[in-house]
Amino acid sequence: MRRILTGLAAAAMLAAGTAQAQNYPDQAITLVVPYGPGGASDLAGRALAETAREHIGQPVTVLNKPGAGGMTGAAFVSNAEPDGYTLLLARVGMALTPAVNPQSTVDWDAYTFLGELEASPMILAVKAGAPYDSVGDLVAAIEQNEGTMTYAASGATAIDGFTVQALLSDSGMDPLTAATLVPYKGGGALATALLGGHVDFLAISAGSLMPHIESGDMTPLMVFAPQRMDKLPEVPTAAELGYEQAGQITGWSALYGPKNLPEDVTAKWEEVLAKVADNETWLTLAERRGSISTVGQKNMAEYAKQQYELFHGLAQKFGYIQ
Repeated sequence: MRRILTGLAAAAMLAAGTAQAQNYPDQAITLVVPYGPGGASDLAGRALAETAREHIGQPVTVLNKPGAGGMTGAAFVSNAEPDGYTLLLARVGMALTPAVNPQSTVDWDAYTFLGELEASPMILAVKAGAPYDSVGDLVAAIEQNEGTMTYAASGATAIDGFTVQALLSDSGMDPLTAATLVPYKGGGALATALLGGHVDFLAISAGSLMPHIESGDMTPLMVFAPQRMDKLPEVPTAAELGYEQAGQITGWSALYGPKNLPEDVTAKWEEVLAKVADNETWLTLAERRGSISTVGQKNMAEYAKQQYELFHGLAQKFGYIQ
């Protein structure tokens, strides 16, 4: 009799679990953005929340959790209950930070990878009126004035530091000494540094530069992106120009969850993201913030691994880690 009751209890628990799985989601979902309000990641997160709620049938609430270069929010999600109700608007920093920092609190693979969302192009730019009409012109000037030309970046091992260093390395120059990095905090300060003539060039996020390019105050020379930007159709990509390392660098956003999310949750988000990919609101907002929608175009687990290996390899090559 005890065996029969035990079997019935197990069957009841299984049935309850199946019913719960079929009902996901039955409450609001929290989307953690690991950076502060108003930036590119916040805009991407809010665009996804606005679009996804149409297809998932529950509110998607954005929660900003900045700190430690995005790792505070990343840790919060990676340690959350794997039930599908706490997700992460992941950025390139989720692969880059552990790649260059052995003491990173979160590994690159401490997640369930639900899907890529967008590429966020970086743009190599100079101030309008500068004597450089192409990347070749700029590279030649850097070679001729070794160590004296300057560029703005948020840090040597930040993505906007690696954009320039990868270009210098691809051009056969020492990535750490051929040009001098001048650090600034935030996209606005970086752009202001170029506009004010405090640095000679930079390669930072399109969102920070497009207003100045559209106003004619900056000249774009190249984009770090998987394809040309619709707003800059004449500006080539790094890959097009044959820059091997630089051609692999771009900003991006993706949707992650805690490790070991149930199959019903991953299946539901696969279905939702397939609808987001063609959603006019999503596509319009992506274009508005200077991004390229890439929903459904990559295996995110494989791409995250490739990005980790790229930045880990560059950090080793450039001497930041052993």
